[in-house]
Amino acid sequence: MVTSDDEPDNVFNISEDLVQSPVHKAAGTSSLDFDGLLSTPLKLHEDLSGGCGTASKIARCLLELGAGGGLVGLAVALGCNVTPPLLITDQKPMLDLMKRNITLNNLHGTVEAAILDWGDAISSRIPQHPDVILAADCVYFEPAFPLLHQTLQDLIGDNTICYFCFKKRRRADPHFMKAVRKTFDVREVEDDPDRDAYARENIFLYAIRKK
Repeated sequence: MVTSDDEPDNVFNISEDLVQSPVHKAAGTSSLDFDGLLSTPLKLHEDLSGGCGTASKIARCLLELGAGGGLVGLAVALGCNVTPPLLITDQKPMLDLMKRNITLNNLHGTVEAAILDWGDAISSRIPQHPDVILAADCVYFEPAFPLLHQTLQDLIGDNTICYFCFKKRRRADPHFMKAVRKTFDVREVEDDPDRDAYARENIFLYAIRKK
């Protein structure tokens, strides 16, 4: 494993620090208004049998990476004046769940779901350099670190900003952010009034731009 800033650039050595995913709650539908920020509550069906990950910290803050059920993108679509389509992306097993939640919130025509496998060539369906990329809780599986890094390199253009919500769980996780800092301009978002609360949970929000 890489242990210091003086080590080689290959910071994605796979370690023994991999852990089993937690036991997930049963499938179901919930309603969220983010403490009144959404006048129309977001309805979200959660079924993690085809994937994992949640994303509740960045929805306040347009393409979403690792959308899971689409919480972040759908919340933005409901709460902000966005120019459609807002694209939520994940692997193929999550596609039906993303589409279900689009329908559940009557967001057809505003939000679209698409498959995006990290590390693969970006398809013509995906905007070449989105203005805004949202990524929440995408750093959870160490073998995928270089794939996610490659996808960020493919998507982030001169005028792109990526809002990246990062939760440090294991010793290996900061290695991803170390690699990203070598490639991009990475700055922590410090003016969020809730920053102190979620920082205590080792959650950080970054703005990532091309150098």
